[in-house]
Amino acid sequence: MQFPVSSFWPIAIGFFALGVNYFVQGGSTLFGGPKWSDDPRANAKVTGLWGIFLGGFGQLITGTYLMIGLSWFPVYRNAAPLYMAAVAFSAYGIHWIVLGWRKYIGGDTGPEAWMAIPFLLLSILGAISFGGNGDIPAMILFIGLILIYLCEIFEKFLNSTGWGKGTAFFQLLTGIWLMYLTYGVTLNFANGMHWWV
Repeated sequence: MQFPVSSFWPIAIGFFALGVNYFVQGGSTLFGGPKWSDDPRANAKVTGLWGIFLGGFGQLITGTYLMIGLSWFPVYRNAAPLYMAAVAFSAYGIHWIVLGWRKYIGGDTGPEAWMAIPFLLLSILGAISFGGNGDIPAMILFIGLILIYLCEIFEKFLNSTGWGKGTAFFQLLTGIWLMYLTYGVTLNFANGMHWWV
């Protein structure tokens, strides 16, 4: 059975979802607000929900959609770079569901020190994979992720608020880059523009 080839990759959904999540997580940590409640647990619950639904499900849906389009219904041209995207969106999506849930229930952050190591390695893999395929904008995204997880390793293992601010700073910076990628991919696919993505 032949399936029609699709030129429309669903990656803008994942870019936007993670970008919104990084604005919420990074911005609220870096700038301490805006405060919507005097109860820090209530604030953590709200940021946890953003992590679960935008960072988590938004990316997991994108990764699942890509993997199905690559394997069950091969509908993408130039599919090789999309494999790394499918792996990354799926893994980071599941990871954000866990992180968001931990924030929501007020769980211990200690295990995230160990989690950050394999996600640093996945980020390095993404930078190598996309850089090797000549996709510099995606490689820049993964460099941002490398910096996030590098800071997070030191933040969690050293219990350091300074490194925590570094994590938040790179989340916000990477969130800005994700918004650029969202615009670029959407306008290139939907409007025939030629943004650098």
